[in-house]
Amino acid sequence: MEISYFEQLADYNIWANDLMHSWFDQISEDQWNQHISSSFNSIGLTAIHTVGAEKIWLERLEKVPIPVWIPNTFVGTKQELIKEWKSASMGLKHFISNFDETRLNEVLHFTRINGDKQSSKFYQIFAHVMNHSTYHRGQIVTMLRQVGFTDVASTDMVGYFRKINELQL
Repeated sequence: MEISYFEQLADYNIWANDLMHSWFDQISEDQWNQHISSSFNSIGLTAIHTVGAEKIWLERLEKVPIPVWIPNTFVGTKQELIKEWKSASMGLKHFISNFDETRLNEVLHFTRINGDKQSSKFYQIFAHVMNHSTYHRGQIVTMLRQVGFTDVASTDMVGYFRKINELQL
């Protein structure tokens, strides 16, 4: 396994999140907060969860003594949440880009927000974080359509690959 794979996943994550953010800029606060039956009951709550996950994983990777679970504390605006999301995604990219590839199979020990002690290999964490964000972006696309915002595009990884391939030609 090579670190370049995870760097590419981190770049894709940033690209797909930026698409989400552009759509968030176009929806109203009512659409952002509208109740929808899903894992989290609004676009805003789903976004807060996704940002929280990226941020807490980054803090675990950086060995922050007491990582913050922002879904329990965040009271800011949509724009402030987008800023947090961009920072977490870029932080993950930076961490991965500077990670020693020979350590991918090493284990990180951490504490979950419920207090359980856990351990995972670094490569598993990197893959999980990116996959988790992809899962919730898919939910958000469906939720956006349910609140009447239909100007969405695919966030599939193949779209990202096509975009970077166009730029390289």
